[in-house]
Amino acid sequence: MRGGVRPVKRRHIFSRTLLTLFAVVLLIPIVVTFLYSFFSIEEIRSYMATRLNYDPSAWMAVRLRPMMFSLSQYYEILIRDTTVLRMFVNSAMYTVLILLGQAVVVPMTAYALSRFEFRGRDALFFLILMLMLLPFQVTMVPNVLTLRQLGLLNTIWAVILPMWFAPFYIFLLRQFMQGLPNELMEAAQMDGAGTVRCYLNIVMPVCRPVIGAAIALSFADCWNLVEQPMTYLSQRMDLMPLSVMFNQLVQESSGTEFAGATLYILPAFLIYLFFLEDILTGIQLTELK
Repeated sequence: MRGGVRPVKRRHIFSRTLLTLFAVVLLIPIVVTFLYSFFSIEEIRSYMATRLNYDPSAWMAVRLRPMMFSLSQYYEILIRDTTVLRMFVNSAMYTVLILLGQAVVVPMTAYALSRFEFRGRDALFFLILMLMLLPFQVTMVPNVLTLRQLGLLNTIWAVILPMWFAPFYIFLLRQFMQGLPNELMEAAQMDGAGTVRCYLNIVMPVCRPVIGAAIALSFADCWNLVEQPMTYLSQRMDLMPLSVMFNQLVQESSGTEFAGATLYILPAFLIYLFFLEDILTGIQLTELK
């Protein structure tokens, strides 16, 4: 017995060590960004000026602590110059409104495709699969023409409304709902539960882990929107989210780029921590099914 247990433990130690090292490497840029956000603006400007003035054969100097702890970067972007803060609010607005719309459209569509028999259901599901595989560049022109015809181009709804219909998350929830036992639904119907009650009181609570994972993934998509705003809001720079305008922070050092990056990373990090259990549970349930 002992001879059979030791190799398993060794494999676990090796895999955990390897994953830990991999996680540390991935976290280094985030940690460095957070540390540099507490450098003074003058110190960041002088440091960023050395980017193109160093020996190509040598490593660029990395400083892990400031000469003097300072909150000047945060003061600059949050109080003195609110450009970054305004773009941050735009990103939050798009993300919240898109997620609210998806919370209504995506589960109901997946429920209909998984539980109801109607003419054209398979064709509709095939169309959803095709839309899921097509890149944004393919659907961009039809979307622009449709939004222009509806008078929504260069408005916030041009970005929000197309994102409500998310083929990947419809597919994800539909596949999970199809694996729910029919006996569960039949028992609820025998107790007098109708379609809406079964959806709200039976299906949605059971699908909570998968829905939580979908929310976390969709948040990342919404928070990192780039192509949609650039295409649909070309004449409204004041409506651009932080994800689009963020590259302007590093074209010429303003001394606040690391505080802006920290502000940009923080919401996604908190959302991931909040839905971490749902993400892990959703992955396990998907593998079981």
